[in-house]
This record gives sequence, structure tokens and C-alpha cells, in this order.
Amino acid sequence: MTPGDEHDYGESARPEEGRGYGGTRLRLPENDPYGGARKGGRSSSRNLVTVVGVVVLLIAAIAFANRGGGDSPSTSTDAGEPGKPAATSTAATGTKPVQSKTGGVPSGFAHTQQGAESAAANFAAALGSTGMFRKDSRHDLVDTVYTAATAAKLQPAMDQAYSAGFLAKMGLDADGNAPTGDTFVSRVVPVGTTARAYSDSTAKVAVWYLGLIGMSGTTSTDPVTSSWKTWTFDLQWTDGDWKIVRDTQQDGPAPVPGDDPAATSDVISKAIQEYGGLTYAR
Repeated sequence: MTPGDEHDYGESARPEEGRGYGGTRLRLPENDPYGGARKGGRSSSRNLVTVVGVVVLLIAAIAFANRGGGDSPSTSTDAGEPGKPAATSTAATGTKPVQSKTGGVPSGFAHTQQGAESAAANFAAALGSTGMFRKDSRHDLVDTVYTAATAAKLQPAMDQAYSAGFLAKMGLDADGNAPTGDTFVSRVVPVGTTARAYSDSTAKVAVWYLGLIGMSGTTSTDPVTSSWKTWTFDLQWTDGDWKIVRDTQQDGPAPVPGDDPAATSDVISKAIQEYGGLTYAR
């Protein structure tokens, strides 16, 4: 269970208990799809033609993909796919997303659509951090990223959701601290953002992210796991910055998991300590 029906903070990155990764794994054929056993000169000629044809198609596909230039609108359509983003919608702009921090969270976002997307990505990272599991830092985070009215309503409900019983299920003590020698992991890694609506005063931005959560330690029974979710924020421009009015989450879209072997707990702990979080921009 997540701490709240609508606000899946902290444990938002945690898959439901008993659920694993679904989907079908694709396995390449063991034989060469372009060749195989030799069956005479005519077969070899066909194979050569096939290979050449594939190369030509690849070159054509690359050339077509590179047609998206700097003047393409972000809502362009392509091959009958309405609303397909142009290459520029995910390209780096070179604009620094923020100039300052408030309560450890990036602040001072631009009063633009890009600024709203950057704000949403950074808010997701902050609300999915371990700071949400400690009362003092949670209060600071909520007061920083939400409007004053929304924060005032959320604080009591959040304190109730992150109860001592809930923290104990996560392997934490009543103050949100991990056992000595263990590392508690809760991290949201935005993969991409999209503005579903935008005006000078409001914006609705969806953040697709990979979440990590669990306890890394030799005695842990709750190992660090990953999940994919989409976090949608209703933002409001207030007091010279973007703030959250309302937010919701939904599962996925989740890619088919790869065949990477799971790391040991000490490797995960070391990685968490060595690799810090990022400031996100479109």
C-alpha cells in the first residue's frame, strides 16, 4: 500500500506486493536471419540481395529520422501519427533550468512551458526521495513544492500516512532512519516530461519516471526494486514560481526488463552513496 490514495509519495516507486515484471522476452533466432546454410549460388545471391536491401532501408530510416530540424513544431505529425513529438521537443535547450534552491529543492523556474516541465521533473525527484520518510524534511519538502493552501491540507494527512507502523514495514525506525549498516533507498529518476496543458498561470505536466525503493543491507528482507510510473502535476504560477496544486500517479508505461544480473546489496549501497541526484531540465 502506498501512503495515501492520490499522493503516492516515497513509496510511489514501489511495485505492488506480489507483483513482478510482466511481458514477453524476445529471443533472436539462433541461425543467421540473412544467410543460414549455403544451398548453392542462387541462394547466396538471394542472401546478398537481402543484406543489401536491409542496409538501404537502414540508411533511408536514418535519413528520414534526421529530417527533424530546429524549425519543427513540437506538435508536428508524422506518418499519420497525430501529436507525435518533433525532435526538438526532447533536445537540450542549453537554458539553465533554475538559479537557486529552496529547502534543498531547485526553485526559481522560468515562467515558460519549459520552466513548468523542469519544475515537475524536479518536484517528482524531491517527493520520491528518502527525505519524505523523515517528518522534519518531509514538512520542508511539502511546504516548498506545493501551494500554501495545498500544503496546509496535506501535512496532517501525510504525517498520518507515514506512521511508525508504516515506517517499520519499510525497515525504518519511528524517525525514518535505517538500521546501522543498511542503506534505505528511495529515488525517482525522471525519464521524460510532457506538458498536457499550459497557460501563463497554470500547467499540467506528466513525468514518466523510473523509481527505486527498498533496503540495501546484508540482513534486509526488502531488497531494492524498480518500477515505472507516470506522475501528473497540476501546477500554478504563484509568488514568482511554479507550485503544485494537485498530483496523481498511474502505473507504467513499463518496458520489458532486460537480462542484467541483479547487483549485491553492498554494490547497490555504494552506488547510492556515490551517485547523487540531478537537477532536471527538458
